[in-house]
Amino acid sequence: MAKPKRIGILTSGGDCAGLNAVIRAAVYRAQGTYGWEVMGIRQATHGLMMRPPSATPLTIEKVDPILTAGGTILGTTNKGDPFAFPMADGSVQDRSQEIIDGYHELGLDALIGIGGDGSLAILRRLAVQGNLNLVGVPKTIDNDVGSTDLSIGFDTAVNIATEALDRLHFTAASHSRVMILEVMGRDAGHIALHAGIAGGADVILIPEIPYSLDSICQKIEDLQHQGKNYCLVIVAEAVRTGAGETVMTTNQLGQSRLGGIGHYLADRISEASGAETRVTVLGHIQRGGTPSSVERLIGSAFGVAAVDLIADGKFDQMVTWRNRHVESVPIVEAIAQYKGVDTNDILVKTARSMGICLGD
Repeated sequence: MAKPKRIGILTSGGDCAGLNAVIRAAVYRAQGTYGWEVMGIRQATHGLMMRPPSATPLTIEKVDPILTAGGTILGTTNKGDPFAFPMADGSVQDRSQEIIDGYHELGLDALIGIGGDGSLAILRRLAVQGNLNLVGVPKTIDNDVGSTDLSIGFDTAVNIATEALDRLHFTAASHSRVMILEVMGRDAGHIALHAGIAGGADVILIPEIPYSLDSICQKIEDLQHQGKNYCLVIVAEAVRTGAGETVMTTNQLGQSRLGGIGHYLADRISEASGAETRVTVLGHIQRGGTPSSVERLIGSAFGVAAVDLIADGKFDQMVTWRNRHVESVPIVEAIAQYKGVDTNDILVKTARSMGICLGD
C-alpha cells in the first residue's frame, strides 16, 4: 500500500476574500478522498524560511468553519523577494535555498500556492530550482492573471465597489454633486468596469482607455441638460494624469504607494466644470469582508482541482476557470499572459451602448 502523501498549502501576496474557501476545499479533498496529510504554511514563503518551518496541520474539523471568513487563516505577505531578501542590517540576501530546505524539512510531496502573477512567478522559480512539486491557484482582486476568466478575490471586490456606488447615488443626488469613487486596480480596470456598470456609474475611467477632461465635463453637462443633478464617476487607481503620470501617495514613513487619482480628478473637474466634487477611496475595504457566493464556489472548485492535479502527478500547473469549467495550464503560460481589459470586450461595448462615458 502506497504511503499517504503530505502536501503543503500557502497563501501569498495581498489578502482577499475567498482564500479560505480554497484552503477548506483542498483539505476536504486531500484528507477526505485521498487520506493525505495537509500542512498549512504560515505567512507564505516566510514560514518556510523559519526553523523549524512555521506550519500547522490542517484537518477537516479545523477548516470546516472557515468558508465564510475573509482573509486567510494562514496569513500572507507581499514583501520580501526570497531571491533578494532585505535583511535587518540593510543588506540583501538570497534566501531561496532556505525555503526549499523548509519544504523538505516538512516532508512535503507537493505544494499548493495561492497567489497572483508575482507570487506564482516566485514560487515557480523556487520549484524549478529545488525540484519541488508545485500547483498554483490564481488569486488577485484585479483579475489580471492570464488564462483564467476569474481569480480568487475579484467577485467580492466588485460587489463591495458596487455597493459603494449604490450608497453614493443618494448623497450625490441630495447635494447635486459629482462623486468620484477610486477603486483598486494596479494595472487593470476590471473592478472599475464591472462595478461601474453594475452600480450605475455615469463615468468609468480605466487605464486601458485614455481619457480627456473635456469628455468628462461634457458628460456632466449632458446629464444636467437631461435633468440629472449629479454624476457618479468610478476610476481605477492606475489611471494616469492628463500628462501621463502615475499618481502616488506617500505615507508617514515616506513610502510611496499607488493611489490618489480620485483627488487629482476632483480638483480638475471642479475647476473646469464648477461642479462641487467629492472623493471616496475604497482602498483595502475591497479586500476584506465575507466572500461572495461566487467566490466560495470558485474557491471550492479550485481547491478540489488543485489536489486532483497532485493526485494525477501534474505539476507546474495552475488551475483556471474558463467557460464554466475548471481546467489547468502551465504556470509559465498563465503568468506570461497579463490580462488587462480588452477595449473590444463585451462589457466595454455594453457601457458605451448605455451612454456611459469612458473618458475618450
